[in-house]
Amino acid sequence: MKMKMYIDDVRVDKIKELMDIYPIDGVTSNPTILKKGNRHPLEVLKEIRSLIGEEKDLMTQVVSTTAEGMVKEADVIINALGKKNTYVKIPTNAQGLKAIQMLKAKDPEILVCATAIYTVNQGLLAAQAGADIVAPYVNRIDNLGGDGLQVAKDIHDIIKAYDMNCGVASASFKTTKQVLEMAKYGVKAAAIGVDVWESFLKNQVVDTAIDVFN
Repeated sequence: MKMKMYIDDVRVDKIKELMDIYPIDGVTSNPTILKKGNRHPLEVLKEIRSLIGEEKDLMTQVVSTTAEGMVKEADVIINALGKKNTYVKIPTNAQGLKAIQMLKAKDPEILVCATAIYTVNQGLLAAQAGADIVAPYVNRIDNLGGDGLQVAKDIHDIIKAYDMNCGVASASFKTTKQVLEMAKYGVKAAAIGVDVWESFLKNQVVDTAIDVFN
């Protein structure tokens, strides 16, 4: 067992570059990063699914504001990308919690990631509602004056204490140190941006040592 490490980006060229070097377990996206491209989101996601294969995880988020709309979008996502290892990301608000329960009642095999989590309250409720993964925003919580790492740890502890069939997939990282803190704590996954991925191996001391050895 290991912590799953995802690329938090939808640029196909960057995904290819990172997959060629790093042990990537999947790709996660959100409406903001999908909007930056000039293509239909489903076209991009289909290309990513084809690139990473069905054995790796792919996560994408609904944009509807009602539970019923979210469920309909989830059907579109599953039909386009396949059910296997495809996570439907649902925002953790009142309508999102309702949608999670509706989806799980409809088909327990649909994988759900509860996203936009800023508080332990949200993490607990999402896990109780049936989410397979909950995604606290570490750095965004810090920017609001909170402690993102501690929020993620507290949610992890609650899930573990009650042996819930759910895991923490922390997101919104700015440093590799934040990722390592999550790894040391045993969280299930981490969604990591390209800049942070590339900084894992940036070390002038290592480069110098290799040059000396050579």
